[in-house]
Amino acid sequence: MQGMSERQYAAHVGLSRGAIQKAKAAGRLVLFEDGSIDAAASDRRRAEMTDPSKQRKGGDTKKLKPVPDTALSAVGDTLREQGLTTPSTGGGTTFLQAKTANEVLKAQERRLKLQQLKDELVDRSRATTLVFRLAREERDAWVNWPARAAALMAAELGLEASKIQKVLEAHVRAHLDELAEVRLDLR
Repeated sequence: MQGMSERQYAAHVGLSRGAIQKAKAAGRLVLFEDGSIDAAASDRRRAEMTDPSKQRKGGDTKKLKPVPDTALSAVGDTLREQGLTTPSTGGGTTFLQAKTANEVLKAQERRLKLQQLKDELVDRSRATTLVFRLAREERDAWVNWPARAAALMAAELGLEASKIQKVLEAHVRAHLDELAEVRLDLR
């Protein structure tokens, strides 16, 4: 026999013989021509094909690829947004937490697509353009108001219209300058 028997390989990986038979039937093991198991190749294939959340604890985790910090922070952000427990700092994110974050993101994406289909979402660029246009129209109305109102006020008070217009314009401009400091954030 070139390789290991099912019992030997089961002892080698710490699984039951039944689990090895299932892996063999599913094609997760590499066999020699005589039907014995190629342990090194089978270990690699099982690691590639097996869902980490279904593996037993205490296995060799040194073979796993490191996860980029940006991906871990994205998982943490998503979990925090949903009020779920976040991974501890220093790479403590579990596969289950990442899987949960992925499912949350998929659900959010589906909800957004549904809202878009129902025409419940507003296009950000269109909304920004409309708000800018409305603010400009409001500003123009205020800039033109002193010229219209000064003559009426001057007639009521018996004063010179040009002086009243200058005072009104100064106060309206000062007020518009204060309003210009307010910034709209459509994030």
